[in-house]
Amino acid sequence: MSGILAGKRILVTGVLTDFSIAFHVARLAQEEGAEVVLTGFGRLAVVERAARRLPKPAPVVELDVQNPQHLDSLAARVGEHLGEGVGLDGVVHSIGFSPQDALGGNFLNTPWSSVATAVEISAYSLKSLTTALVPLLDRRGGSVVGLSLDSQVTWPMYDWMGVAKAALESTSRYLARDLAERDIRVNLVSAGPVKTVAARSIPGFAHLVRVWDERSPLEWDINDPEPAARGVVALLSDWFPKTTGEIVHVDGGLHAVGG
Repeated sequence: MSGILAGKRILVTGVLTDFSIAFHVARLAQEEGAEVVLTGFGRLAVVERAARRLPKPAPVVELDVQNPQHLDSLAARVGEHLGEGVGLDGVVHSIGFSPQDALGGNFLNTPWSSVATAVEISAYSLKSLTTALVPLLDRRGGSVVGLSLDSQVTWPMYDWMGVAKAALESTSRYLARDLAERDIRVNLVSAGPVKTVAARSIPGFAHLVRVWDERSPLEWDINDPEPAARGVVALLSDWFPKTTGEIVHVDGGLHAVGG
């Protein structure tokens, strides 16, 4: 099969419905020649249903990034779907969660327990996921790509999730530094808002949409996750062999506009 990911094996986290960026990453990766394995948390039946909507049904491995047993066994469980002695070429981190009291204008009153949950799941998990899969990535080198929302500035109602995204961005740079000797690249795609299940849980999501409607140089469609997914797939490919520690903005150019 031809394509920019021909012959590659990619793990994609965060697929919940076919509206998610992660789902379209998995779809495009398959269309570009990759074998794909998904992870799911909680409602596995929902993830499995989404997996069946891909061009080729993909296996689903359970993963709770707060569960040490899940992380410790992840490489072995993913390896069962790759074949003996076969490694991974790419990992997609599309995992984020924040308790409701850490969002929605409650920044000054959010307790540490909620902040810690947001940071652990949304940022630290990039490190824990990647290091759990190093035994598979070590065999071939590869590319780890995460999804962010530009954390250089504040966003309406985003609050501690914005802080968690800043931690994610810093984590990606340290991982890029420490994994380079293994030929593992680590990059992020900073995407504009997309109307996903996760986005609908953010109080004030409509405020974000209005910012893009008013300021994005290129027209931005919140119902179209494919531009961000294409950015992820490009970074998974061999077309960026010496790019690591980078944040690629797929946001219609809004990050470049001051006012």
